[in-house]
Amino acid sequence: MSEGAPSEPARADDLRTTEVDLGGLVNVLATHLYSTPLVALRELVQNAHDSHTRRFLEDPDGALADGSRPVIWVRADGARRTVSIEDTGAGLTEPEIHAYLATVGTGYTRMLRELTGNQELIGAFGLGFLSAFSVADEVTVTTTSHREPHLGHRYRSRGGEQYRVEPVPARPRPGTVVELALKPEHGHLADEHALREVLGRYCVLLPIPVHVGDDEQPVNAVPVPWRQSAPGDPYEARMGFATAFGRRFEPLTAFPVHPVEGATDAVGLLWVQDGGTYGSSDNRDLAVYLRGMLLAEDARDLLPSWAGFIGGVVESNRLTPTASREDLQRDDHYRALQRALADAIVDGLYETARLRPAAWRRILARHGQDLLGAALCDERLFTLLADDVPVPTSQGDLTAGALRAAGGGAVHVALGSGGGFEEMLYRAMRVPIARGDRYAVLPFLRRYAQLRGCRLVELGSEHGDRALFRDPERPLPAEEAAWLAGALADRGEQLVPARFDPPGLPLVLVPDREAELKARIEDDQADARIPSAALRLARAFTARTDGEVRARLYLNLDCPAVRDLLAAYRAGHTGSATAAGLLRSLKVIMAAAGSAGSAGSAGSSGGDLTAALAGVGTAVSALTAAVPAGLPDVPESPGTLPDGP
Repeated sequence: MSEGAPSEPARADDLRTTEVDLGGLVNVLATHLYSTPLVALRELVQNAHDSHTRRFLEDPDGALADGSRPVIWVRADGARRTVSIEDTGAGLTEPEIHAYLATVGTGYTRMLRELTGNQELIGAFGLGFLSAFSVADEVTVTTTSHREPHLGHRYRSRGGEQYRVEPVPARPRPGTVVELALKPEHGHLADEHALREVLGRYCVLLPIPVHVGDDEQPVNAVPVPWRQSAPGDPYEARMGFATAFGRRFEPLTAFPVHPVEGATDAVGLLWVQDGGTYGSSDNRDLAVYLRGMLLAEDARDLLPSWAGFIGGVVESNRLTPTASREDLQRDDHYRALQRALADAIVDGLYETARLRPAAWRRILARHGQDLLGAALCDERLFTLLADDVPVPTSQGDLTAGALRAAGGGAVHVALGSGGGFEEMLYRAMRVPIARGDRYAVLPFLRRYAQLRGCRLVELGSEHGDRALFRDPERPLPAEEAAWLAGALADRGEQLVPARFDPPGLPLVLVPDREAELKARIEDDQADARIPSAALRLARAFTARTDGEVRARLYLNLDCPAVRDLLAAYRAGHTGSATAAGLLRSLKVIMAAAGSAGSAGSAGSSGGDLTAALAGVGTAVSALTAAVPAGLPDVPESPGTLPDGP
């Protein structure tokens, strides 16, 4: 047969039935489909919930006439190593046990939802009951159907591959009890305290009360603020729910999530967490509920990547679960909810800034670093945060507006981490300098300067340094510049005659930050440390520099000491070389002091510290040596004390 030709229809006697290894399927469920054995408890409580909903759909009058309220009881017996889940729902007839309970993949709940359109029914795949065998050696189901209230049936199975059903006395009222004889490795589930913790999370949004043990207080008794109008302040109700649910961090503020017509039906609550974040740290914490039952404990990808400080709870009927019901399919509903949550966060922050100034101040103080990055990701957030978010500076956290005012209309930002002469210069300027090496500071200030039309001085770049280091009134003669370069500069340092404040500072060593970046990304280990896309961008950025000049040594021609040094050199004074050596030693010592607390600072280009310290001693010895015979005495300066007796 030629390639691509249609195959002949199979004859009826060639067709075979696919066999299912149920034991293997149960093993897959236990070890691969579900991430935790706790999911079996969730599935069985979910089945109990659906049983109640089914009864009201099929026999509303009988359910009301029964006189018992819908309720689910979960009990543990540590001595027997069992857990039981009891409901007062529809129950099962014997044919239903065979058709649904003992048939993998056949879901009565799904069929009923399709027939009635009821969105309160949770089940979908017909796998939930099978999950019981992932934690239990034996499963026993005792049930009485509302259709046959005078009959009782008991299903019993070890491992799920074989089962038997036997008649038993009818229950006092319709409903079902599922008892799990736990495997030894899952015996810890037979603890009511542990069950209360787990079910309090899984079932908090279920409308049917869920009790653990003999506790009359349901684990899901927490008022849900978006479902009911609680008396008092709605904001306080939201904060109360966030405090009860957000167990890792205290909420600083909470704001609602509303459905978006034509996009998503999701509703819920988001809050700003009082949890430390910085830059790339990610404390996003979002739980997603489908028809009232926890579906995804950690659905952080629904939140924007910049929202590392946000926690929340949302519920939806439109989201599509995966087969394990522990995650969500990335479909159109998922993406619509992503957009809705990003909008809800921005709207909530605006509301907080406008109506709750105390909470807003706490948010800015706690999450200033993250908010700098967030502002760059959303234009609305930048408008909100531009004048409020704190920026780390050499004088503590300041707003961009305060930086601008203190800088005489310009915003100063250091591209490096400071240290050495740089730090001395910044302090002497008495101008706050933004820490451009901190997360998002530099791009935020660039955007701010563009928005506000102010000047941005990027210290550490050649352009920014020119704003501080002015050209000399007259250029130095080539011979003098060459002598100073030889006397003061080390390899990789470029001497730049300039004028700057304060005049008492003779020189400043400023590393070339582009050369530093080039050296880092050309390191043999760079490919292992930096993502390939970022590495390509960085190499394109640094291609414009050859990396030969690693630092610039700005010499202050306004400094009296430098002027005296040049005058001595021009006069041929024998002490000029000694004085230059002393300045060189000062440069190295200051650079080394800066590098001790700051990686990549001036100390990386400052020369040999041991030699510099020795040079100080040599200079002092030379300057204090006895005057050779035949040379005139040094005139006595005013105020010199007379020699002692």
